[in-house]
Amino acid sequence: MDKERDHLNKPDKRLAAVCGLFCPSCTVFIGTSEDPERLRMIAERFQKPVKEAKCQGCRTEKRCFYCREICIMSKCALERGIEFCGECDDYPCKDLKAFQAEAPHRIELWKYHERIRESGYEKWYMEMLEHFSCPECSTLNSAYDLKCRNCGAEPSCQYVSQHKDTIIRFLSMRG
Repeated sequence: MDKERDHLNKPDKRLAAVCGLFCPSCTVFIGTSEDPERLRMIAERFQKPVKEAKCQGCRTEKRCFYCREICIMSKCALERGIEFCGECDDYPCKDLKAFQAEAPHRIELWKYHERIRESGYEKWYMEMLEHFSCPECSTLNSAYDLKCRNCGAEPSCQYVSQHKDTIIRFLSMRG
C-alpha cells in the first residue's frame, strides 16, 4: 500500500476525472490497485467479469465498464476540447447534474470544479488526497468506506465525516 500511495502523492491528471471526481478515492480504483476481493464483489454486483470492472483512472486506457460504456463526460469533453466539465460554457449541463445527483460520492462535484478553476488540478489533487485519507494512518479511502479500510478508524476520512448520513441512507437503499 505504501508503494501505491507514494505513486499517488504526485498530481496525475490521468487520475483527475473530467467530471470532477478524484479517481484514487473510487472504490473501483481501490479494488483494481490493491483490493482484488473488493473488485470481485463490485463485478458480481454488476454481473460483469472482473476484468471489465478494472479501472486505472478516467484518462487511462484501462477504464471500468461504467466509465467506458455509460459515462458520457469524457467523450463530451474531448469533443469540446476541454479538460474538465467545469471549463464548459454549458457547465453544469443536464447530464452532469443528473450524474451528480445519482450517488453520494458525487455530492461535492460543484465544489471540486470550483477548486480546479481557482487553484488548478494539481492543488485540488493534493487537497483530495487529504480529504479522502484516514486522519489516523493516512490510508486513502473511498466515500463508501465508513471505517478506514486499514486501521478501522471512524470516520475513514473528512469526506465520510461530512456526508456519513447520506452515504448510510444510500447504502441501505441498495440493500
